[in-house]
Amino acid sequence: MTDTQADSDYPGRDLGLPRTGTGSLGSLGRRIGGLAIDWAAAYVIAATFFASEALAIHLTFMVIHIVFIPTIGGSPGHRIFGLRVQRAAGGWAGPWRPAVRTLLLGLVVPAVIWQDGRGLHDVIAGTVLVRS
Repeated sequence: MTDTQADSDYPGRDLGLPRTGTGSLGSLGRRIGGLAIDWAAAYVIAATFFASEALAIHLTFMVIHIVFIPTIGGSPGHRIFGLRVQRAAGGWAGPWRPAVRTLLLGLVVPAVIWQDGRGLHDVIAGTVLVRS
């Protein structure tokens, strides 16, 4: 591999994203941190209102994502870790892409299958998680 190839090969390049900084692909560490915050929030909310059953936690997590991604550009965990969800082509994700993304994320399996530095749930929904 030449230096030119190494310089032009990085996660998010094929999506037209910058290598680093604002708009670059969100790192795995930031994603996991955001996920942990969202699951903790879902647990607290579910424990408060639904006796903390596993299904209630899971559904609360999904509602958090469906509500907050279109309104503030990401879940509370995403935003705390400096991430936002946008269309792969750039711009606001809209209301239906976050819903599709979240339903697939709720199935778990699509989220652990990666392509182009994104989970399959993002690929199918046409979204990408980037640094804000």
